[in-house]
Amino acid sequence: MKAKFITLGCKTNQYESNAMEQSFKKDGIEILPIDSEEAADICVVNTCSVTNVAERKSRQMLRREKQQNPDAIVIACGCYVQVAQKEVEAMPEVDIVIGINEKKHLLEIVKEYIANRNEKSRVSDVMHKQGFEDFGTTTYTELNRAVIKIQDGCDRFCTYCIIPYARGKVRSRNPHSILTEIEEIAKTGIKEVVLTGIHIASYGKDFSKEEGEQYRKDFGYSADYSAFDPREDLTSGAFRLIDLVEQMNKIDSIERIRLGSIEPKWITEEVIDRLVKCEKVCDHFHLSLQSGCDETLERMKRRYTTEDFRKSVALLRKAFPKVALTTDIIVGFPGETDEEFEKTYKFLSEIKFYKMHVFKYSPRRGTIAENLPNQVDGNIKEERSRRLIELSDNNENGYNQELIGKSVDVLFEEREGKYFKGHTTNYVLVKVETKENLENQILPVEILETKNLETIGKI
Repeated sequence: MKAKFITLGCKTNQYESNAMEQSFKKDGIEILPIDSEEAADICVVNTCSVTNVAERKSRQMLRREKQQNPDAIVIACGCYVQVAQKEVEAMPEVDIVIGINEKKHLLEIVKEYIANRNEKSRVSDVMHKQGFEDFGTTTYTELNRAVIKIQDGCDRFCTYCIIPYARGKVRSRNPHSILTEIEEIAKTGIKEVVLTGIHIASYGKDFSKEEGEQYRKDFGYSADYSAFDPREDLTSGAFRLIDLVEQMNKIDSIERIRLGSIEPKWITEEVIDRLVKCEKVCDHFHLSLQSGCDETLERMKRRYTTEDFRKSVALLRKAFPKVALTTDIIVGFPGETDEEFEKTYKFLSEIKFYKMHVFKYSPRRGTIAENLPNQVDGNIKEERSRRLIELSDNNENGYNQELIGKSVDVLFEEREGKYFKGHTTNYVLVKVETKENLENQILPVEILETKNLETIGKI
């Protein structure tokens, strides 16, 4: 049998698709490339629900796969399924519908379907899911870096976001399992790992006091540590993200540790003091912001202010002199006036992010923001988006210009025409003209020029 996997959305989805693929391979099922024209017997679409566009694309992919593979078993799984089960079940192109909790059991579900052709849908209530669903050791790599899933779920319930309803409550992975996976991946020669999850700053907050203290004892921390302040729920408790990072830093063969998107409140003086001692941690941090206006942040139900964010940025820039900061911004959130947007623009100009991912707000069915008054006109969203993208491009060009004449270490990933390209620790993309195969090598590069958001260097 032959199977094809189409994955939409985040690195967490990519990680889970890889785990599902591995179970198929172990059972002797051939995995076809996404662009293969060969007919597949099984087509899996791992869907996304983060935006209306993502949901629409999920439906398009499901229909396309049935059209191209009319005899195949077409399977819909993931976040879109979890929040719109009946809608997906009603699609005639879809043969099997499974939710978030069922991904780990996809192979046995498919086998049962082939044998009986009866039960189409298996979607359990993710909001009452207890414990992390561990896929075991996977081999998902993003070019020359390995993506490691450390937690699932989110309890922030921002007014615009559907993901907590799709993914459920915070569920943290056993740190022993995480470290074992990284150690196995290190044996393959991978030099960089990226921590991913739905809200990785919440890692460990769901561990019981007994579990957390046992982990602390296992890894040589003071076993009687049990401080917990609910006002600072991302940084206190028995075993948290910073503890995990410290243990990862001890794995010899790994040279770089990159953190996924982080909530700014996780960045405190205590965390920075410990983080800066982990020499393998990359000096690139993606800090989730969404707006630079306190009134808008409050309507979004974000749990920080611009002043909180400003303090986190100051701590990072003091500790990591070459740090690159990236973020996400939503423009046109309900009620965002011209004055509020100008506050955001001024704040972003002050912070000078290396790069900003700008999204035009679109109502998400089932969220609080869907019914908020004063929805913003689409043309206004477009203009605000244009201004922020221009600001982001100017920041990126300015940052890159400062690198000219300097030497930076680049982890080379792949060839692009006459160039080989890769990233620095602070995630600047660098290209070097060469005929050599530099894949998975970390080499010093002198930056020669930068133009059109591209940085060119020589070895």
